[in-house]
Amino acid sequence: MATTFQTAVKKNVSSTQRYKAIDSLVRAREATNLGIIVRMGGLRGEFRRHALNGLADCNAMTTLEELSEDTTVEPSLRRKAEELI
Repeated sequence: MATTFQTAVKKNVSSTQRYKAIDSLVRAREATNLGIIVRMGGLRGEFRRHALNGLADCNAMTTLEELSEDTTVEPSLRRKAEELI
């Protein structure tokens, strides 16, 4: 999954490829990597939200709880994580 994760976060990758990579991480239930994507400040919000929704899709409630309480995560993403729990 390291290659899939790298595809999701590399700067020179198309949006379509990033979405597909995040979807692959969701299918593989890679909650840790999805949580990292949500926390990444340099990544566009649309990808971070997609990863956050993916965490809900794979029932990663522990990770969603951690994100909802993590003050380093953008407030809008924290609120969304809270809603998804």
